Amino acid sequence: MLIVMNLTATDEQVADVREKAKVNKCSSHIIYGESKIAIGITGETRALSVDDFILMDGVIDAMRVSKNYKLVSREMKAEDTIIDFNGDKVGNGFLQIIAGPCSVESRDQIFDIAGQLKEMGIKFFRAGAYKPRSSPYAFQGMKEKGLELLADVKKEFGFHIVTEAKDTETLAQVVEVADIIQIGARNMQNYSLLERVGQIQTPIFLKRGMAASIEDLFMSAEYILSQGNFNVILCERGIKTFETATRNTLDLNAVPVIKKNTHLPIFVDPSHGIGIRDKVAPMAMAGVACGADGLMIEVHAHPEKALSDGIQSLTPQQFKSLLNKIQQLAPIVDKKF
Repeated sequence: MLIVMNLTATDEQVADVREKAKVNKCSSHIIYGESKIAIGITGETRALSVDDFILMDGVIDAMRVSKNYKLVSREMKAEDTIIDFNGDKVGNGFLQIIAGPCSVESRDQIFDIAGQLKEMGIKFFRAGAYKPRSSPYAFQGMKEKGLELLADVKKEFGFHIVTEAKDTETLAQVVEVADIIQIGARNMQNYSLLERVGQIQTPIFLKRGMAASIEDLFMSAEYILSQGNFNVILCERGIKTFETATRNTLDLNAVPVIKKNTHLPIFVDPSHGIGIRDKVAPMAMAGVACGADGLMIEVHAHPEKALSDGIQSLTPQQFKSLLNKIQQLAPIVDKKF
């Protein structure tokens, strides 16, 4: 259920609405918009009626939300969500690039590529300290040492750090370093982890599962928002289909559908989406063209030596060429880059 209130509604009037939800054993979530205050009522709302709220002071309107996902939907919040990282904004016309290697492999490796990306103007740096892999024998990341190196990179270069949390046990360590916590495709439906990251305010980068529908992705985001964290970025990173010529099938159809149905920003990960180095750039351009709010791209100074995902990682030279093309494309699709 959605309760719409005037921006001029008093704290007491807002509290009255939330109290009515509470006494009916429902949760309430305040969403501030440009012209109104929205309060999402979630839980067993069947016992509540629109009339319970419509005559309350400060209330403009009350309605039921038809979608299975509530807080994520455009019905709940019409304006795009903007997440501000000290002036570097994600969402609502801004195009941001998250770049870096798949994994932290060594101090020399991570500082080498970080320095090159800094010179190119990149502000969001990605690298995995914990690496959930399909094979238990594959490189699993440097773990705690990897986080220490990411903290050093953050201090040295001033990046916003994006790194993955693979479970609830190691989440606290990741929170200390990450400016954006990635939830990988394999964990998209790890509901215990989603609830935990929903209880913090660090922005979450939620990747679509390899066999997940768009609504599945929305429902996973709903877990996070329902716990109070509205700073969520969605990511299309390719899904499994019958096709074997590429690593995955990058579902760019999803981007305009997501933009229509949710206020949350949506990124595209062409590196995982296609999984072939020389095909990443055209799919990155296609991601921008179809309306994505940003891209996540794997870049490694020496892809042939990478301990994970080297085959899909761009060299710094290839990445710089791609940035030049994106700079020309962005204004055509009304993006600020």
